Amino acid sequence: MSGPAGIPLAELSRRLAAERGARRRRLLEALRADRRAGARRIVEEAAREARERAAERRRLHRLLAARRALFAAGARVVAGVDEVGVGPLAGPVVAAAVVLPARVDLAGLDDSKRLTPAARERLAAAIRAQAVALALAEVSPEEIDAEDVLRAAREAMRRAIAALAVRPDHALVDGRPVPDLGCPQTALIGGDARDASIAAASIVAKVYRDARMREEDARHPGYGFAVHVGYATAAHLRALRRLGPSPIHRRSFAPVAEALRRRSR
Repeated sequence: MSGPAGIPLAELSRRLAAERGARRRRLLEALRADRRAGARRIVEEAAREARERAAERRRLHRLLAARRALFAAGARVVAGVDEVGVGPLAGPVVAAAVVLPARVDLAGLDDSKRLTPAARERLAAAIRAQAVALALAEVSPEEIDAEDVLRAAREAMRRAIAALAVRPDHALVDGRPVPDLGCPQTALIGGDARDASIAAASIVAKVYRDARMREEDARHPGYGFAVHVGYATAAHLRALRRLGPSPIHRRSFAPVAEALRRRSR
């Protein structure tokens, strides 16, 4: 291509962002020969972005290591499963099971707790669009109270795996093994930060549960469910003392039980 010296830098930057492959490499070569300071900045920024993309590819490659090992051992369908909502005073426990495709294109995939709400929403939509199979399951506050929340979390994961449209050969599970999961499993402590399939499940489950709690906020105004999604924030505890428990509060949790006692006096 002819030298870019006469082309405004803003236009060169726009062209570089639009180009791929050999055309992008030729434009970068021309920019390196351009004596303008702005051209050097464009080249440096392009190099920085290339390093960040390469680092992200390596990170995602590591997150897929457990799945690659299972494929090498003969598995054909590998699901990741995770739950959210063990700690809140109100609302369901939700689990998601996700089967990712052979080629995963989910830049920024990570443990849902490390992501901003906007990043979670973006990734949840991308996961739903790309997933080979995806299922969600809930365990209600009433079920949590009838047993206990840890059993409820395991039950939510069993339900999510059972609801998948394809039967997995193996499941990657966050935390400890889940009895009677329905397929062979590998449990990974901190799995939502260590494995791509589990991270995808954690994001989908978190986004879904947050949306459910916004719906509950409309049904049960005054508690702030849309803000704290059921967790025991100071504002939530004040609302609980003022209003008493709502139908979706977990009666077996101490702050809720205490609020019930106060109202029965």
